[in-house]
Amino acid sequence: MHVCVPKGINAGFMSQPNFKDLSAVYINCTLKKSPKKSHTAGLMSVSQSIMEKEGVSIKEIRLVDHLVASGVYPDMKEYGWQTDEWPELFKTILSADILIIGTPIWLGEKSSEAQKLIERLYSMSGMKNEKGQYIYYGKVGGCIITGNEDGVKHCAMGILYSLQHIGYSIAPQADSGWIGEVGPGPSYLDKEANALNNDFTNRNTTFMTYNMLHLAKMLKNNDGYPSYGNSREQWDNGKRWGFDNPEYR
Repeated sequence: MHVCVPKGINAGFMSQPNFKDLSAVYINCTLKKSPKKSHTAGLMSVSQSIMEKEGVSIKEIRLVDHLVASGVYPDMKEYGWQTDEWPELFKTILSADILIIGTPIWLGEKSSEAQKLIERLYSMSGMKNEKGQYIYYGKVGGCIITGNEDGVKHCAMGILYSLQHIGYSIAPQADSGWIGEVGPGPSYLDKEANALNNDFTNRNTTFMTYNMLHLAKMLKNNDGYPSYGNSREQWDNGKRWGFDNPEYR
């Protein structure tokens, strides 16, 4: 059987993209404060090493090391909390082209720190960029999950949905994870797990990292998304792009 391949389908296959103008922030939502060993940090480092080799500027935040208040407002000090480091952390997150959330699995779910992070990201989602779009438009999101029982896909579904809902763009196969056998057992960095040599996880982590880089590069080269049809500022000012409101018929 002969399969016809459209002309140019492989164009640029061997080309080397330049990602050096991109930046990424990794947020580790482990429940362990530094410097305790984090298996999630171990898998995140695989993706980070790829980005570093490509010249991408990266930063890592371990959320539990910071006094981040619970809540869904930009600064919870205005709502009864004495301390809230979130507004400062947000500046680092917003400055990056790519956000990768890393979390362990506990009782089949992402960690409580990961849920807090998503809620605080949501608290800023009403802000707008210079085009009047929601603030996360033009930025790319992904996630890395570790555990020693099932739940990688379940956790990734919730995280990736939340990220796209607030405005992040999700590349193909934007998640990666590692789990051991069901039941108590070795975790990612434990020698007996041999997880560092797991071809499936290494392949998925590599593809995830490059897919996010490619999407972030395309968005950056095109100054994000056009504002036609998606600018909250223009909508509030009366522009409707052909929307037919039955109330005015």
